[in-house]
Amino acid sequence: MGRIFEKRKASIFKTSAQKSKLFSKYGRQLYMAAKNGVPDPDANPSLRALVEKAKRDNVASHVIEKAIQKAAGSGGEDFQPMRYEGFGPGGSLLIVDCLTDNPTRTISDVRAAFNKNDSKLAANGSVVMSFDHLAVLSFKGDNEEKVIEAMFAADVAVEEVESEEGVITIFAPPAEFAKARTALIEAIPGLELEMQEISFIPQSYITLTGDHLATFEKLLSMLHDCDDVQEIYHNVSLPG
Repeated sequence: MGRIFEKRKASIFKTSAQKSKLFSKYGRQLYMAAKNGVPDPDANPSLRALVEKAKRDNVASHVIEKAIQKAAGSGGEDFQPMRYEGFGPGGSLLIVDCLTDNPTRTISDVRAAFNKNDSKLAANGSVVMSFDHLAVLSFKGDNEEKVIEAMFAADVAVEEVESEEGVITIFAPPAEFAKARTALIEAIPGLELEMQEISFIPQSYITLTGDHLATFEKLLSMLHDCDDVQEIYHNVSLPG
């Protein structure tokens, strides 16, 4: 369909420390999704999609249940979303989404990661303009026409449907995420979504080599090590 979409490489969580980081990340996201809606996945499409994603990433059931139960109670943490944009090595662009209960700590950690890796933070809006903010749903299949018909019947304002190498990917405005997801599940019984999220997709990718690539990968590593960082979007086509 013309849009080149490279799925972001997921980290492989091997050590207990890495698993703890993964569980902490999902714990915060689940808490916020439940707190901002209702703490019931059946009645909260955003929470339901996040629960399914967490399970695919092998997050323990008790971690998921604890985060939702915490949101159902009174009080709790006061997390707030923070977004930072920056220019990385070799002309790379990055968007860093965080959930934090201490913005001073978060900006300090993120700034340090950029400063130590030949990179710098940018003004809000200077990087996101090079990305498309879209709901992305992908699954194994090849019947593109059936998917388009399902979206049309449900009156979903789809931006694009891409079919490549046995995988169909739907791109839609963020506000259409829940409606597109529901339409897919109803049209294709037993469907297993490999990706279901709202993401920033770069309008074009770049390739880094040598020192630029090494520095960029170090920057990503340092950002991932920040407890408050939830998602990192960038325009670099990483080696497989």
